[in-house]
Amino acid sequence: MAALRVLLPGFRGTLRPLVFCPAPRPLASGANFEYIITEKKGKNNTVGLIRLNRPKALNALCNGLIEELNQALETFEKDPAVGAIVLTGGDKAFAAGADIKEMQNRTFQDCYSSKFLSHWDQLTRVKKPVIAAVNGYALGGGCELAMMCDIIYAGEKAQFAQPEILLGTIPGAGGTQRLTRAVGKSLAMEMVLTGDRISAQEAKQAGLVSKIFPVETLVEEAIQCAEKIASNSKIIAAMAKESVNAAFEMTLTEGNKLEKKLFYSTFATDDRKEGMTAFVEKRKANFRDQ
Repeated sequence: MAALRVLLPGFRGTLRPLVFCPAPRPLASGANFEYIITEKKGKNNTVGLIRLNRPKALNALCNGLIEELNQALETFEKDPAVGAIVLTGGDKAFAAGADIKEMQNRTFQDCYSSKFLSHWDQLTRVKKPVIAAVNGYALGGGCELAMMCDIIYAGEKAQFAQPEILLGTIPGAGGTQRLTRAVGKSLAMEMVLTGDRISAQEAKQAGLVSKIFPVETLVEEAIQCAEKIASNSKIIAAMAKESVNAAFEMTLTEGNKLEKKLFYSTFATDDRKEGMTAFVEKRKANFRDQ
C-alpha cells in the first residue's frame, strides 16, 4: 500500500509519510485491536481503560480507529463489572486531529447523504461516566473527542485547539458547540477563528478541564477517579450523568423538572434504599446496581 501524508490540524512540526488507516478487521472475541489498547483497571477491575494507539501518527483519528473505539465502548458498556471508563492516548498526543486524507476528496452530497462523522458521537451515548486523560496534543477531532467525555483531566503539557479554520473548514464533531458551552463565547470564538492552541493551565482556568497532573501520573489519577465513581451505584450514576448533561440542552425550568423526575426515580431503586439505610446505620453502602 502506498504511503500517504496525513495532515494533523494545528500540528506545526514535521509530518512524516504515514500508511493509510484502513477499516478494522472483524475481531473475534478476545482478539487484539489494531489502533487501540483496552484493559480493565482498578482494584476490582471496575474501570475500563481505552488507550488510542497510533503513536507514529500522533493518534490521528482515522475511521478504523473510531470504529474500534466504538466497539470497545460498547463492550465496556455491557460489562456489568465496569462502572466507569477512562479514555487516553500517549504522552505526546491524546489525538492530534483527524486523518484529513480520508476526507480530502469528499463532496457535500457524499457528506450529507452518508451522515459523515455521525458515528463519532457514540461516545456521547454511553451511559457510564467517561473520563478523558489528555496528555500532549488534543487538536481538532482530538479536542472534540475529549469534550465528548464527562470529565477531562489534563497532563501539565497538554494543548487544546480547534484549528480546522486553517484547513478551510470548521469543526464537524461538536467543536463549536461543546467548546462554547465549556469556555464561553469569546474564547471559543477566538480559538475557532484563529486555530490557536491553549495550554492545560489556560484550559483549566477557562473550565475546559477539571484537574491538571504531571504527565507520568495523569492516567493513574484518572483511573482512581473512575474507580471512585464505579464504587457507587451504576444506575444512579447514569441518572446523575443524564441530569447534568440535560443542563446544556434545556432551560433552567425544564432542567429542574427533569432533575426532579430523575430524583423521584431513584426511590424506585434498591440502591437508594441501601444508600440511605447505610448512612443511618453508619456503615458503608453495598450497592447492587438495582
